Amino acid sequence: MTMMEQLFNTDVLRSLYDPHSIFYLVAILAVFYVGKKVNDLLTPYDLNAELTEKDNKAIALSFGGYLFALAIILWSVLASDSIVEESDSVWKDLGADILDTLIWGAVGIAFLQIARFMNDKILLHKFSNVKELVEDQNVGTGAVQCGAYIGSALMVSAALSGDDGYHFAGELFLTTVYFFAGQIAFIVFGFVYQLATQFDLHAEIEKDNAAAGVSFGMTLVAVGIILSSYLIDFDSLPGLGLWFIVTTFLLIGFRFIVDKVILPGSRLDDEISADQNWGAAVIEGGCAVGLALLFTAAL
Repeated sequence: MTMMEQLFNTDVLRSLYDPHSIFYLVAILAVFYVGKKVNDLLTPYDLNAELTEKDNKAIALSFGGYLFALAIILWSVLASDSIVEESDSVWKDLGADILDTLIWGAVGIAFLQIARFMNDKILLHKFSNVKELVEDQNVGTGAVQCGAYIGSALMVSAALSGDDGYHFAGELFLTTVYFFAGQIAFIVFGFVYQLATQFDLHAEIEKDNAAAGVSFGMTLVAVGIILSSYLIDFDSLPGLGLWFIVTTFLLIGFRFIVDKVILPGSRLDDEISADQNWGAAVIEGGCAVGLALLFTAAL
């Protein structure tokens, strides 16, 4: 087929009107609905009131990260599902894919709720996340929760992306192992990140310093990107541990480079802690995410 024939090929139009897509859409909407209801049950505040009546941007940032993370998990499930073709077993295949989407969507919701709990009790253990989100409308806390949600979802997504031939129980076990390995990695990285900065991360976030939360939250996304890239190709936990060490040195070292080369006029730590400059924080976090994407692509 010539270039012009490809440009004006109309055969692809048939796939745009696949009637089976509506069933996937209904399943996705059902998972999002259940995800919101579960979140409402497990959080001690009225989400609708916080978002619409109080215009709570901290809650919006956290919940937006939650929904985006759930979408990442569902995307990985749908991408790995079998393609439904016209055959005698079309409805059987479609039903199996829909059931798979619903089950793993429920598993994803559970994982994200666990990630929220660990964020509150361990990652940001020096204060109450709920108080900061609801009473103080602390955008920094919302940003860290958002980053932790997305990083956790990337780990789950990577575990679901391969086809290892395991039955459901085996896949669930491995996904659970990788999820908790990711949570441990986030906690350890948070400790190292604190050592590498000249300010108290917890104290700055508690002081409603949005810049501190934004920089750390975006860096957690970068950690999730690099670690998940490993899980797509390998299963070894010792290898994941070594990869995490490489990830930590890479991101902490690159933070120093951003400070000295990209933002040479003032120390990055001063911009974040003293000036609460969330613009500098976005640059730091954006560089970390960009480095993570480029590093995984190069390898």
